[in-house]
Amino acid sequence: MRESYHEELDSITDGLVEMANLVGSAIGLATTALLDADLRLAESVIAADEKVDDLQRDLENRAIAVLARQQPVATDLRVVVTSLRMSADLERCGDLAQHVAKLARMRYPERAVPRDLRRTILEMGQLAQRLMAQASEVVITQDVDAALQLEKDDDRMDELHRMTFQHLMDDRWHHGVETAVDVTLVGRYYERFADHAVSVAQRVVYLVTGEHADDLTTDRPA
Repeated sequence: MRESYHEELDSITDGLVEMANLVGSAIGLATTALLDADLRLAESVIAADEKVDDLQRDLENRAIAVLARQQPVATDLRVVVTSLRMSADLERCGDLAQHVAKLARMRYPERAVPRDLRRTILEMGQLAQRLMAQASEVVITQDVDAALQLEKDDDRMDELHRMTFQHLMDDRWHHGVETAVDVTLVGRYYERFADHAVSVAQRVVYLVTGEHADDLTTDRPA
């Protein structure tokens, strides 16, 4: 009975990892679709989000079943509760990747991102994918130091996000209001995706230590 219980907990973790891998791949593919005006790729990302939604619903059902049947306490209870919250973060990441792909589809056959911002947006997309890969690894390893590092790595995304606004405010901007809105939206999508990846890692910190990541960071020497 106890072995079955831990298998259920492990299956919940496996579901989180699968979700993280799917949304990480989705944001990478959506970035390619956006920058290359690849309609077929954009459509595939949009359609694939349904699988992420299905995984979240399945994970929620399993977590609720564990709560009802096993009535976990202490660390096991944290596993179930934080898993539910992480699945919500990951589902939102899937939505954000879908938003990027929908923007690519909406502007097809044109490119939504002007040439002089392509490098910045490409780096944002690559960084978003890398942060999610790190978050997935943290879920597997439960490495607190790696989880705390993720927030520091996210600083680059914030910097890139600011750069897009600086570009839009520059007097030399000549791409019009519609493109400015597109760039503003897509920058926000990547920034929020990264925030959710950081949130997943912070929840792992809580799962392992019982402390919130911000409190743990404050207590540690610089």
